[in-house]
Amino acid sequence: MNYPSQSWLIDRRHALRALGTCVSLPMLECMTPLRAAEQQSAAPRRSAFIYLANGVHSLNYQITKPGKDYDFSRSLKPLEKHRRVITPISGLHHPGAISHHHNCISVWLTGGKLGPSDRNTISVDQKMAQVTAEHTRYPSMEIALTQGSLAWTSDGVQLPALRRCSEIFASLFEEPIGGIASQRRALRRKASVLDDNLAEVSRLEQKMGAADKGRLDQYLTSVRDAEIRTRRADAWLDTPLPAISEADRKRTGRDIAATMAGDYFRTVYDLMVLAFQTDVTRVATFSLGGEGDAFAIPEIGITESRHQLSHHGGDAGYIEKLTNYDTFAIEQFSYFLSRLEETKDVNGQPLLGSTMALFGSGMSYGHSHGNANLPLVLAGGSDLGLKHGSHLDFNQGHFNGYQLDKPGEHYGLCSRPANPDAHMSNLLLLMAQRMGVETDAFGDSNKVIDL
Repeated sequence: MNYPSQSWLIDRRHALRALGTCVSLPMLECMTPLRAAEQQSAAPRRSAFIYLANGVHSLNYQITKPGKDYDFSRSLKPLEKHRRVITPISGLHHPGAISHHHNCISVWLTGGKLGPSDRNTISVDQKMAQVTAEHTRYPSMEIALTQGSLAWTSDGVQLPALRRCSEIFASLFEEPIGGIASQRRALRRKASVLDDNLAEVSRLEQKMGAADKGRLDQYLTSVRDAEIRTRRADAWLDTPLPAISEADRKRTGRDIAATMAGDYFRTVYDLMVLAFQTDVTRVATFSLGGEGDAFAIPEIGITESRHQLSHHGGDAGYIEKLTNYDTFAIEQFSYFLSRLEETKDVNGQPLLGSTMALFGSGMSYGHSHGNANLPLVLAGGSDLGLKHGSHLDFNQGHFNGYQLDKPGEHYGLCSRPANPDAHMSNLLLLMAQRMGVETDAFGDSNKVIDL
């Protein structure tokens, strides 16, 4: 869970005094009010990102017809009832991940290029959080089945994530352990340490060479961000927590046994819906596991890990289980969309209208680590101007058609992009702009997607 936030209009002078004259703190995007585009909507703008590791079994996932009259594939069937509010997308890829398949999850929301000596760049959810943070208790929420989240800061640091549902609920809706006074003392101790660090850096800066000053800039970015979050967290302690009904507490405040994956997924989705509904945050990420460690689903007869199934070697039994796993994960995403659609926003309209939800993977075909033709579904956000109902296919005009009866041909499409200009960052740029981020580029984008 990222740190809480509060209006920068209250804290900027305080922070400048704390930083002293050694650092000139710029007016960052996260410190300014939302632009007119945000104000046009009566409801807050929100985004959720859900990651499925190791790609999919592409032959049973791929939609072959572009446009409005497409047929749902076997794996995507659970989303058919949401046709009018979703857009399946084919043909996008991240160029930076093509030769580094183990980094697929790391660059999924950044569009960065991660070689042996590269640092990651900011993820789109955190770019959005810079805009929405002043309005919410938490700039963003990070949930993952394993430690690493999908979220990366501007200086390439991966944010930690929570896993246990009871811990997620407590972090959002319960007073801190030890009470508000204890939490305030801890935050102010942290702020004091950050102030001391900046003062020490100011003294050392006079003796540094060019290389050290470059590393210093990255350090200062982290310290500044930490100080902003710390002081905002302090200010939010005086704001009462949202009231949660007993029904919502029962629905979201429980822990699920590892053998009940579906209950766990749905509880996490319920927590995300509740967080959006109460406006404690407007940005959320949920990773269903990394490329090497996604868990099994014994309740539907899958005891193997997703990674193991993805390397099926043509085994019919493994292919069937992988397809069932894909379908299962998409069923849970369908549940999330249903919950967003049935939950009312502040304007009385469905929460789904003001919420964009992106489901997908940074890998297309796990058996050969294919990183092209990524499986992606964008849902919701009609109040933000998104128009759904079609299969958006960037492979069209750049290949000889889908040949699902020739696995070798299709797997090649999943390993080498048919359309080299179709970057996933173009989609992330669209989502960032619809959230109110004023930018013409994100990651390795070359053109914003028209949707």
